Amino acid sequence: MSPGEAQADQTNLSCTPPRANQSSHVSNLKSTPLSRGASAASDHIGLIGAKINQIRPWIERDIEKTKTCNVDVMLGDLLQRASNDPETPQPDLLDKCLDAVLKVCNGKFSTKEKKPGQIFRSSDIAQSLRDYSLPMIETKSYAPFIKATNTALACLEEILVEGMRAASSDLEMICQHNDMPIYQKHQTEKSKRIPDVFILPSKSSKEASPDAANPPWDHRVQNAAKKPKGGRIFWKDVLASIEFKRTSNFGLEGPSASYKLEKYTPTDPEYRKVPVREASAGSATAVSVLQIKAEQPAPDLPPPRRSNCDDIVKNTNGSSKRKAEDDEESAAKRAKTTNTDADRPLDVTVQTALYAAEMFAANIAVTHLLNLIIVDNIVWIWYYDRQGIIQSSGINFMKDLPRFMVLLYALQRFNLGDWGRNTQFEEVVEEGVHKTSLNGVVVKDGVHKADLGGVDLVIHTNSKERVTHYGLQGRATNVIPVTSEKLSAEFPDIKKDRMVAKIFWAEEDRISEPEILKKVHKIAAKESDVEGHVPQLLWYCRFPNPTRAVREALGIPEAKKGSRVLYILVFCKLDPITALYGIELFDVWRQCILCHIALWKGGVYHLDVSPGNLMCYKKDRRWIGVLNDYDLSSLKINAGPMGNERTGTVPFMALDLLTPEGQRGEVAHLYRHDLESFVWVLVWVCLRYENGVLLAASSRLLDEWATVDPVTCGEKKRTFLDRFVHFERDWMDPQIWRLVEDSLEVLEDDKHRQVKNKIAQARKARRGIRTDAEEEKEEKKTGEYDLFHALTATETWERTLKTLDQSWHDH
Repeated sequence: MSPGEAQADQTNLSCTPPRANQSSHVSNLKSTPLSRGASAASDHIGLIGAKINQIRPWIERDIEKTKTCNVDVMLGDLLQRASNDPETPQPDLLDKCLDAVLKVCNGKFSTKEKKPGQIFRSSDIAQSLRDYSLPMIETKSYAPFIKATNTALACLEEILVEGMRAASSDLEMICQHNDMPIYQKHQTEKSKRIPDVFILPSKSSKEASPDAANPPWDHRVQNAAKKPKGGRIFWKDVLASIEFKRTSNFGLEGPSASYKLEKYTPTDPEYRKVPVREASAGSATAVSVLQIKAEQPAPDLPPPRRSNCDDIVKNTNGSSKRKAEDDEESAAKRAKTTNTDADRPLDVTVQTALYAAEMFAANIAVTHLLNLIIVDNIVWIWYYDRQGIIQSSGINFMKDLPRFMVLLYALQRFNLGDWGRNTQFEEVVEEGVHKTSLNGVVVKDGVHKADLGGVDLVIHTNSKERVTHYGLQGRATNVIPVTSEKLSAEFPDIKKDRMVAKIFWAEEDRISEPEILKKVHKIAAKESDVEGHVPQLLWYCRFPNPTRAVREALGIPEAKKGSRVLYILVFCKLDPITALYGIELFDVWRQCILCHIALWKGGVYHLDVSPGNLMCYKKDRRWIGVLNDYDLSSLKINAGPMGNERTGTVPFMALDLLTPEGQRGEVAHLYRHDLESFVWVLVWVCLRYENGVLLAASSRLLDEWATVDPVTCGEKKRTFLDRFVHFERDWMDPQIWRLVEDSLEVLEDDKHRQVKNKIAQARKARRGIRTDAEEEKEEKKTGEYDLFHALTATETWERTLKTLDQSWHDH
């Protein structure tokens, strides 16, 4: 079976995707503008060994453009997901469920007595809420809230509503006190978070308190309301996090005496404000002290049904927590807002977004996440996926307890897929080693069961070679070693342990990477500089259900803009160029440049040259360079920028693109920009690696290129150009450093030429002689490849090439 080939009865799975549509957005842009957010910095953990708190500012950018949705629309969608027939619109579910939970809200319901004395009474909910409303510091309010919530869950479990599923017996959702450090490894870095409260499967909650002597029913209101003792909570088990903010230690409004079915009353505020970051000429960590309202909500209409999406819920923010009144709370809050995440306090929306990033990282191919933010007596639902964030309007659970009960009622009926887990990836235990096995996908078409082309994949999630993503939105690329009996049989020349899976969320508006690779291999068949220098795609699959589906269901404006879809691609394993040094480094770097220009002339524009995309493999004792990763590439036949996502990795982007105009998409991405990126890659490797090993943080240079905003990065690189002669180090190969110097000198000369041209063009433009379109035509006609010819004609290039040829002649 060739890569991407699907069986005849698998058309709904789209293993061979149709060609992506061109962007429907009318625009005069010449390139893709900067994608603000974690997607612009998600590779920095592997790139520079960045600390988690260096990436946090980029996550803050992700929450700036939070979309909003009326909570009744959100609740209707959640109920639809938890119904017996999620694909058939049921607009009356919300009213039916609001009516059904009234007896619980009004204290008139008791559970059945399963064992002697094991009865939950809904009247206890009001008492717990009254306890919650008493004057107290924030951390003391967790226990009464948990008791109220878990008592409600016990009662709601027995409430039957026509059309709704029974409560999930596999998960037995429970609210669990945490307020303790949770650690997680991200490649070479470890994160530390201290969420207030979790929603967990009952099994995970009980494992967190293994020494508890109370029977299971009592665990909900006793042990779960206390900090875990004797056990641990892991991010991979968390269904949702709940973050609290208490704006005052004074008492809050208590629950109403009784409740009835009423229309939704907006809270004050209706939506949580989100922090807005100012554009800065300095560090990317600079944040505006101003806040603006979240974007206007989507229309308050019954949600149209999307195809097989997952559930929704979003974040909120609030004022900073008051100074704790006891040592325990003080220590916990200091750990949350200082040592772990820099010195300034974190906004509640940022805290909850960081928890979402941990939850995304903890499991493979998570489709979406739900988190809750509670400020005093108002709760907001925040929904995260790789397209962005959606926030619901608030629910005052004292005044509008029925809507909060309906939220719990829906969530209690969720399965793992509804919570956002990708259930096609099943965790298994084999010989004591945890692996993740991709067994199959169920696609709704009647009930059509697909087995991904009959390909068996075992994904080795515990491998040290796994490259993970930390962030909220964007491609979220993970590269993980895999094994496959079927693929090993189809490609006998590839060793069983030499395969990797690339799992990522591609923009729908972009041409897919598999389709671009088809064009790449057509060029390779004719061009020797390309053949053997591009990745070998063994198999791939495009999953159904793009992220736009939930936005269409909720009536979010511009639902298709930036929509993403999940891909898994299996390639031959390659080695990074950073593992090479000396003449071998030059050889592989040169091969990738030659491959790149041949592809460009053939109509394939790579657009993202970086160390992670220059790979190699050994053949007949020689390292062969591979130009890798085409998910941000484009084809000559496409006019204008595709999709919404910035193309390029900031530290290696050409200086022209690291200007305000370049970041706004007003500068066309030309061949010389990609070639300039090759030079910056060589600079990066030479200054940061010694004999193929990354230098210690105290010795390596240029870290800040990856942690400042793009315009500031451009300024720092210009300063570097003026002073690069001062950067030679003892460990460097002298000949390769001469090559670096010559290459940078070529860039300097090219910049001077561009400045002269721009001055001449500006003068002509003032006389009405020249237009932008004519300028671009002139660039392509007279000098598109001038930089390549200048670079390859330098004395050091020619001398190094002769050294290389002599080396192979001697062998």
